[in-house]
Amino acid sequence: MKTAVGHLTYCTNIHSGENWNDHFAQLKKFIPAIKQQVSPDQPFGIGLRLANTASLELSKEENLKAFQQWLKAEDCYVFTMNGFPYGGFHNVVVKDQVHAPDWTSADRVAYSIRLFRILAALLPEGMEGGISTNPLGYKHWCNRCEADKNAYTETATLNMLQVLEQLVRTHRSGGPLMHLDIEPEPDGMMENTSEYISWYFDNLLPAGIPFIKDKFNIADDQEAADIIKSHIQLCYDVCHFALVYEAPQRVIERMQHHGLKIGKLQISAALKADMPADLSTRREVTDAFRKFNEPVYLHQVIAKKNDGTFIHYPDLPEALADEENAAVNEWRSHFHVPVFLDKFGVLQSTQEDIKQVLALQRQAPFTAHMEAETYTWDVLPPALKQEMSLSVSRELNWIKEQL
Repeated sequence: MKTAVGHLTYCTNIHSGENWNDHFAQLKKFIPAIKQQVSPDQPFGIGLRLANTASLELSKEENLKAFQQWLKAEDCYVFTMNGFPYGGFHNVVVKDQVHAPDWTSADRVAYSIRLFRILAALLPEGMEGGISTNPLGYKHWCNRCEADKNAYTETATLNMLQVLEQLVRTHRSGGPLMHLDIEPEPDGMMENTSEYISWYFDNLLPAGIPFIKDKFNIADDQEAADIIKSHIQLCYDVCHFALVYEAPQRVIERMQHHGLKIGKLQISAALKADMPADLSTRREVTDAFRKFNEPVYLHQVIAKKNDGTFIHYPDLPEALADEENAAVNEWRSHFHVPVFLDKFGVLQSTQEDIKQVLALQRQAPFTAHMEAETYTWDVLPPALKQEMSLSVSRELNWIKEQL
């Protein structure tokens, strides 16, 4: 829905189904009920997630036309998409495979270009669109040596330029402005603003400026750089940046200082807790974390040490195995919890980061797209589960209140 400071939606990656018929059935089931509770009198925006199989099926003219007709009948529109998870995201073990295929793969390129063609057909006239994607790939697939990491990054970046070319061609031929929104996360090839900015200026622009100049007969380096900055932007997932202990104001200020844009704000919260020095009291905290140790998604933990440095655990079991580490005084875990709650027994959430970032958006909007992304409803502890449309509506209405 349109707010005074941008479009707001939720990401439909919370709904099961990997083919288009299943996806569409879930949209028909939940979207009207959510719209009625959140945006009964104005058009409702959708943050669409399509698995690769569904994207192939929705590319067929008859399916796309039927979806366009349904959107019109339901007074809905699509302005953003989630192109991070390529394959199965429900009822399978996802873990690090959420990054597969990564940006070194031709399959990732083809999938992303296909999503943008679908988005171009769905966007309301005059509206920009964005698709979030993974941060090149998963760091632990490429940690043998610096040379491997550099080659990996170069290949992934060059592949991304193929998508960039299509976005520029679409816009220059009269189509909508669309941007690929890179989503850093713990253990991704980019985890924070420093790594994103370094990649942008050390890899993307040096490769992209001559590429764009050649493809579009542009003489000026700055013009080519500005084109790239319009079409490749940041997806600021509040949960992910809270996990790396990076404050919202710092993220936004650094992006603005470097002249880089934020294409999408994903509104999500992580779990956190102070780690008491007393081991019996600490066990109460770690036992609470154990209740969130489910087998489907990655739940990276970043622990803050007494000296201000950090320990990165690739998943919650590795952190739990080190629960008595006396050098640690805080844990933050990548488990998306409902944004409208700030306490979970002895655990807390990073909700305060959400409040801060929404206050900054309210004061001086830095993005046109906002999307709630609590995708863990199916795997939450039973006490936190509600009927899906009620949960999503409660999140969106809470966000509207903050705005």
